Amino acid sequence: MPDTCGNKHGITNNSKIHTAMKRYQELLMAGWACLLLSQAVPAQTLHREELVFLTSEWQGERFPDGRPRIPDGLLDRARNIGIDDAWTVLKNEGYTNQFEGQWKRVHDEVPVVGRALTAMYMPSRPDVERHIKERGNAAGRKGNTNSWPIEMLSWGDVYVADGFGKIEAGTLMGATLATSIFSKSGNGVVFNGSARDLEAISEIAGFNAFVRDFHPSFLEEMVLMGLNTPIRVGGAVVLPGDLVIAKEEGVLFVPAHLAEQVVSTAEFVTRKDQFGFEMVRSGRYSTGEIDSQWSEGIKTDFLNWLAKHPELGTMTRPELDKVLSKRTW
Repeated sequence: MPDTCGNKHGITNNSKIHTAMKRYQELLMAGWACLLLSQAVPAQTLHREELVFLTSEWQGERFPDGRPRIPDGLLDRARNIGIDDAWTVLKNEGYTNQFEGQWKRVHDEVPVVGRALTAMYMPSRPDVERHIKERGNAAGRKGNTNSWPIEMLSWGDVYVADGFGKIEAGTLMGATLATSIFSKSGNGVVFNGSARDLEAISEIAGFNAFVRDFHPSFLEEMVLMGLNTPIRVGGAVVLPGDLVIAKEEGVLFVPAHLAEQVVSTAEFVTRKDQFGFEMVRSGRYSTGEIDSQWSEGIKTDFLNWLAKHPELGTMTRPELDKVLSKRTW
């Protein structure tokens, strides 16, 4: 008589069921493997979702790794603003830990402006360094850990590293790595540490480095502990994607979500100063009128004046009103 499965010989389909269950388990495991790989953190870097969380105020475009991608046009504009004006905007917004001074530079007259790609180094410990390098090699990283950040650079990036202020044997780059950095980013570096090969580096036209010092030694007893992660540079907090403005006064790290506001306001302050100088000299307005809240007449005169100075850029009435509404200077 047939069994409950309809097999007239009384033989169950256990073999077929076993094969189907085995296939199901294989598919399930493959699915979990894909999920884990998709969530895997490349050697020493933050998971994308964590970086997006930490920079969640940024609403613009991002790199695949989650780093905010400040537009190229804004980077170009940032080259022409003053650090003092930009710092004031940040302070008024409550961001008081974004500036660090006391640097040595390759060239005094070459600013470094771009998007931060960060790296955190610590004194080496054999077991930890071995594990980090093994994982990095498995993930496709090559060379010593101080070359890993260079592999990730995009055009317009600034390699910002916390080398815990180490000078001797804290040289995070020499001429070869500097050449690679500049070829990938078209930009310079900011190192809370040192560099070597100053004479050779100085021959790389357009390149600059803000470092604590220069030293002839080679890098020793240091290991990369964080890549594209939040770091501290002296008294400043730096997140991946921050706008870096490095000039004679020092280095300012502008949170990505404030970059447009900082640049626009700093640009306006420059225009406002030039406009004010002309108006005061001509006797049309007094210093008190220029330095207080503007009347409708001053706003109109300013926009007319700006139209005659295209080298200073353009500005609409809504943009002017927006800047003036936040005026605390």
